[in-house]
Amino acid sequence: MDFSIRAANVDDCKDVARMNLELAEYEKTSEQVTITQRDLEQDGFSKNPFFHCVIAEVPQQHKSKDGHTKIGFALYFYSYSAWRGRAVYMEDLYVMPEFRGKGVGKALMSKVAQLGLAAGCTQLNFTVLHTNRSSVDFYLRRGCSDVTSEMGYHFMSCGGDAMRQLAQP
Repeated sequence: MDFSIRAANVDDCKDVARMNLELAEYEKTSEQVTITQRDLEQDGFSKNPFFHCVIAEVPQQHKSKDGHTKIGFALYFYSYSAWRGRAVYMEDLYVMPEFRGKGVGKALMSKVAQLGLAAGCTQLNFTVLHTNRSSVDFYLRRGCSDVTSEMGYHFMSCGGDAMRQLAQP
């Protein structure tokens, strides 16, 4: 299948927002999505962006059944490990269901890894739902490891009221 991977631009935010919601629906977490197209535009394409994104796109003749040519994305940002230095964190990797199994997800992930290496990163980090066995297997086949089972780390989060309370002196 013919497709290309490129850096996202502000005009892609409508499609990223659409695919972000599709991903949340796939993971049965759509009620948690609060990000809008406008948020993506501001947070990804301002002077100091909070994230970066790459887009998978097909030519018009291969568009989706719903008429989309932007068929996948990987959203990532740079982070830092006190033990290993620079890292790239892939927040989301999504390919529309009708385009899965065609190398698009591998190409998106490969591009994020390439960009990370070019920036001097020593590792690519991400999370995946434990119930998403096909994705876990996809990542394991690419040489990734499950640090939850291997090292015992748990991904923790503090948001909303808990974050506001924590921020109090």
